[in-house]
Amino acid sequence: MNSIINVGLIGYGMAGQVFHAPIISSIKGFNLYKVYERKQENVQKLKNKYGDVLSTSDLDDIFGDKNIQLVVIAAPNAVHFDLASKALKSGKNVVVEKPFTVTSEQAETLIKLAKDNGKILTVNQNRRWDSDFRTVCKVINNNLLGNIVEYEAHFDRYKNCLRESTWKEEQFPGSGVLYDLGSHLIDQAQFLFGLPEKIFSNLNIQREGGKIVDNFETILDYNNLKVTLKAGMLVRAKLPHFIVLGKSGSFIKYGMDTQEQLLKEGKIPKYVENWGVESRRNWGTINTEIRGCHFEGNIESEIGDYRELYKNVYNAIMKNDGLEVTAEQAKNTIKIIELAIKSSKEKKWINFN
Repeated sequence: MNSIINVGLIGYGMAGQVFHAPIISSIKGFNLYKVYERKQENVQKLKNKYGDVLSTSDLDDIFGDKNIQLVVIAAPNAVHFDLASKALKSGKNVVVEKPFTVTSEQAETLIKLAKDNGKILTVNQNRRWDSDFRTVCKVINNNLLGNIVEYEAHFDRYKNCLRESTWKEEQFPGSGVLYDLGSHLIDQAQFLFGLPEKIFSNLNIQREGGKIVDNFETILDYNNLKVTLKAGMLVRAKLPHFIVLGKSGSFIKYGMDTQEQLLKEGKIPKYVENWGVESRRNWGTINTEIRGCHFEGNIESEIGDYRELYKNVYNAIMKNDGLEVTAEQAKNTIKIIELAIKSSKEKKWINFN
């Protein structure tokens, strides 16, 4: 097999421009080969930045191109299922931007399609490779806090005005902050702790004139562990991103991983020295007891790197390595979202199974 994998990217809006094209083009072995995009302003941006990449306004030029081995779907949430289905049926490996699908039933169908066609299927849960989340993992896995009793994660924004001309502010299937930012928080919790026993959630529309959920608090009950996940669009003050409490101590982390901002500025990882390295002033603080000694201070942040997800995808295709983000995990994230919506409507705890 040729060691170069040609990639067909569907969508060159914000997700394609920021979270996919720069990462794909930074991975040895991947060739950003062709991009589907209909908006001429986005096509021009593509040509300006990646001059050799082909562009098309016909989806069949992606699905029917035998030169393409991997299709990346960076289109609106409501069409993820249809596009992923067509890609898999066309014999392509597939990466889907989060959220995976709108329903867990759709996710199950895609999982079967991937299996039947012998192709890999994964979801861009890149926040597993955030600097701060990797640091949280290090703290927990090294038992620096003792048994964890409470975990709280925030993914907050301050956008008090509704964004015009964007599907993300409309009542399309899969819209709203729970599907958007919530899918990252749920995936991270699932990665750390597995699946919860039951779920309680409160979903709100806080911005004037809003049509979609822009604030949520979801609690995952793991019997002896409480996990609280929160996101909102009216959070102007800096709140902790992570709060982790254990029987021996606590860890608190402010600030967000640097990669998103760098990508929005047009940076490409392979050209940036010290990519994913967080400033010392943003290191998290720990207050704990280790082997009978009290310790209070900062924990150096781990290096974040979204390229790791795509490196894993490359190795899964070329070397049959296991996927870091499995479609089954992504399906469970969607199931938790469905149960959170049900809990908020019925105002009661919902069992996961």
